[in-house]
Amino acid sequence: MVFSSHVFLFLFLPLFLAVYYLAPERRRSLVIVAGSYLFYAWWRVDFLLLFVAVTVFNWGIGLAIARHGARTAGAKRWMTFGVAADLAVLGYFKYANFGVDSFNTLITGFGMEPFALAQVILPIGISFYTFESISYVVDVYRGDCKPTRSPLDFAAFVALFPHLIAGPVFRYKDLDDQLRARTHTVDKFAEGSLRFMQGFIKKVIVADSIAPLVDQGFALSDPTTADAWLAALAYTAQLYFDFSGYSDMAIGLALMMGFRFIENFNQPYSAQSITEFWRRWHISLSNWLRDYLYIPLGGNRLGTARTYLNLFLTMLLGGLWHGANFTFLLWGAWHGGWLAVERALGVDPVARRFMVWRWAPTFLIVVLGWVMFRAASVGAAMDLYRAMFAFDGLGLSELYAGQISRLQSWTLLLAFAVIAWQGLKPYLLPPPPLPLPHRGDGAAVAWSGYRPLLMSLLLPLFVLAVLKLSAQSYSPFLYFQF
Repeated sequence: MVFSSHVFLFLFLPLFLAVYYLAPERRRSLVIVAGSYLFYAWWRVDFLLLFVAVTVFNWGIGLAIARHGARTAGAKRWMTFGVAADLAVLGYFKYANFGVDSFNTLITGFGMEPFALAQVILPIGISFYTFESISYVVDVYRGDCKPTRSPLDFAAFVALFPHLIAGPVFRYKDLDDQLRARTHTVDKFAEGSLRFMQGFIKKVIVADSIAPLVDQGFALSDPTTADAWLAALAYTAQLYFDFSGYSDMAIGLALMMGFRFIENFNQPYSAQSITEFWRRWHISLSNWLRDYLYIPLGGNRLGTARTYLNLFLTMLLGGLWHGANFTFLLWGAWHGGWLAVERALGVDPVARRFMVWRWAPTFLIVVLGWVMFRAASVGAAMDLYRAMFAFDGLGLSELYAGQISRLQSWTLLLAFAVIAWQGLKPYLLPPPPLPLPHRGDGAAVAWSGYRPLLMSLLLPLFVLAVLKLSAQSYSPFLYFQF
């Protein structure tokens, strides 16, 4: 089940919210767990058992660590065991096929018979709920959060369906207080409804309209320079509106349930350095990689050369987290390398004003990285790179041009107009006269004074998006594959 589906919109969500609000407050965590497990089992019931097993295991590990005390030798053994087991589960399901295929490629080159392994199916959301489980175990060991004695609260934290499949990536301490007590108000529910509609529009009207243009462009066997750049730019827009749209919907759904999630995007394409980009893109994952990879590797405490290496390794492993493919490894290495270069050059990651000579190369680096991220193979990515810099004319090929509809063209232009306005607005306009409770892509939505105006604008677009969804067979989110 996905948020952008009729089953979710007209069956699951209204029934869940009705049961949730009719239930006594002390039973609402149970409703969250039951509803979230149903949400997950809609895809495959058998992998729900794995999900439950991972949850119970990590809850037990947290209690075992607590019995020994934070940062003790016994606690460290339990923490190491818990993290190793979580990584083993993630490694098997996510990287077994990749490892066997790579091994077979190596041995067949020496004339040996390939090793046979049944295809391992990747459970949806496993990267996200495994990382959240690891953060809980590590935080309990460090003493950064208290272990919960309630298996129901921990299960609700891991299973909470708005962020179950594609984040944001949370720590238990981010939601601990809200799991035990949270407010439910009409204003918060209305704010969540607006935020959900905003994300739904981003996903269905913008990202899904651009998707065919991306698929056709990356499938061309002999693209021209114009073909290649158009495909790369289209994917740059599609991925942003798809993933930030999911995050908006997740934040909105959480607000409807009384939870307030952290922001996951903050106009990333306005970044004026790669360091700033990673403070604005998938913020929850960036923070996770910093706190549970970069700092444990030594951060910037072990000298200049080690700092560069740690930046590179963190992004390399971050790329591998996205998928079992050399394309993701190279994409991570690309960003890790630029982070190290910026650190070496002393680039200020916080831009005080908009400088096009800093923004343009940053945006170019990001776009070039997305080509490798999207390509089916390293070879396919290299073919597109060659086309991008062949400069063989400004025109699109007849094949590609014939596949592009007027709707796709105008939607892509609209997408970049929105991106440009969002990025330049902080530099062109004074701050709003009233404080906003949020910053990020949904900042305006949180301004209750403008709620009637926003509703009048968003509601017709939301209805249009629902009608458009009716004409589509399926609308998965891009980050579901990770």
